[in-house]
Amino acid sequence: MIKRRKSKGILIGNVKIGDNAPISVQSMCNTDTRDVNATLKQINEMADKGCELVRLAVLNKDAADAIKEIVKKSPVPLIADIHFDYRLAIKCINNGINALRLNPGNIGKRENVEKVVKLAKQQNIPIRIGVNAGSLEKELQEKNIPLSEKMVISAMGHIKILEDLDFDLIKVSLKSSDVLTTIEAYRLIAEKIPYPLHLGVTEAGTLRGGLIKSSVGLGTLLAEGIGDTIRVSLTENPVEEVSAGFDILKSLGLRQNGVNFISCPTCGRTQIDLISLAKKVEEKFKYIKEPITIATMGCAVNGPGEAKHADFGIAGGINEGYIFKKGEIVARVPEDQLLEKLEEIITKSSK
Repeated sequence: MIKRRKSKGILIGNVKIGDNAPISVQSMCNTDTRDVNATLKQINEMADKGCELVRLAVLNKDAADAIKEIVKKSPVPLIADIHFDYRLAIKCINNGINALRLNPGNIGKRENVEKVVKLAKQQNIPIRIGVNAGSLEKELQEKNIPLSEKMVISAMGHIKILEDLDFDLIKVSLKSSDVLTTIEAYRLIAEKIPYPLHLGVTEAGTLRGGLIKSSVGLGTLLAEGIGDTIRVSLTENPVEEVSAGFDILKSLGLRQNGVNFISCPTCGRTQIDLISLAKKVEEKFKYIKEPITIATMGCAVNGPGEAKHADFGIAGGINEGYIFKKGEIVARVPEDQLLEKLEEIITKSSK
C-alpha cells in the first residue's frame, strides 16, 4: 500500500484534487479552441476513455469567447491554459471555466494579477502554477545550481504572489523533458508546500518513447506517494494519454478503471500464437469498465498457476487452450473458439 503525501484539497468543477482523493487523469485538447464542435468532439472522446479533466489552450479573445459554449456542453471540468494576457483569464472565468493554468509572474503588472486572483477567489476557481524547465525566468537560468532547484525557486516565487493576495486554491506542476530533473524537482517541492501536485514529464515524445519516460518519471513519484493528478504528455492523439495515465495508476494499485490485462512473455513452452492471441484479448474486452483482471498465458504450466490471481484467463495448449477462473480450469476449447468462450464465461459471471 502506497502512503500518499498529505496535500490540501481543492475542487475543479466536481473533481476533487488532493486531500487523498483518487489521483485524477487529465489531458489537453490539440484542437483550435475557437472551433467549438471539434473541441467538444475531442473532449467527449477523452471522457469516454475516463478522462476527468481537460485543458484547453486559450490563445486569443475568440478562443476565450468560445469557452462559454464549450463549458455548457462539456461532460468534464475544463481548465484554461493562459499565457501573458490577464484579460483572457478574466474572460474565461466569466465564461464559466472551472480552473486556470497560468504563472502569475508572466501576466504583467501586479494590478493585473490582482484582478485575476480577486475574481478567481470570488468564484472559487483554482489556479495551477505550471513551471516548465524550458521557460524559466532569465535570472534563474543564469544561476549555477541544478535545474530542479531553479524550477522549485520559480514555483515558490509564483506561489508567494498568490499567497500574498490571500489565495490558496493552488495546484503546482514542475515539468521537464528530462526524467531525473522532473523527479528531483517534485521531490524538493513536495516537502515545501501543502498544495496538490500535478505530475507530468513534458515533451516526453512519441507513443513508445513518451510512454517509457512518463512511466518511469510518474511511476517513481507516485510510488513515493507524490502526486494528486497526472497527465501523460505524448505526441499522439490525446485519447492515448488518458489510457496511458490509467494504465500507470493501475500498475501501482492507485486506480482501478476497466480491465487489467496481463500476459506472459513467449518462450519455448508456448504452443499457441500467444502474441496474436494476447492482442485479440486486449482488443476484445477493452469495452469492459469493471475493474477485473484478464490473463493470456502461453501454456498450462504458467497459466492457472502464475495467473491464479486473475479473475479470468486463457492458458495455451497445442491448437487449443484452457479457460480458467481464479486459477481453476473451467473449460478446454479449440484455439479458434477461445475468445468466444472466454466472453461467454465472463458475461455469465457478471450477471
